Amino acid sequence: MSNFKEIISESTPVLVDFFAEWCAPCRSMKPVLENLKNEMGEKVRILKIDVDKNGSLADAYSIQSIPTFILFKNGEIKWRSSGACSLTELKEVVERFV
Repeated sequence: MSNFKEIISESTPVLVDFFAEWCAPCRSMKPVLENLKNEMGEKVRILKIDVDKNGSLADAYSIQSIPTFILFKNGEIKWRSSGACSLTELKEVVERFV
């Protein structure tokens, strides 16, 4: 958890994907996140957190449904959304905080 806090405290926006392997909408987001990383490169860091393996972290951020995306910058939550998102939506959100 301390490593997580270090990562989300960076000045580069960090998009955290709270997911589970068994979740179909979560799996559908994998290519979207890969495309986001390919298009935005070093402007964003994407971190995937498996809620089944990181329950305390999921609890700490009150993750009730998956996928849930939280965008952090300098340790602060800048945006949060649950459910699948489009590449366009994610890109627009990240670009607001770059």
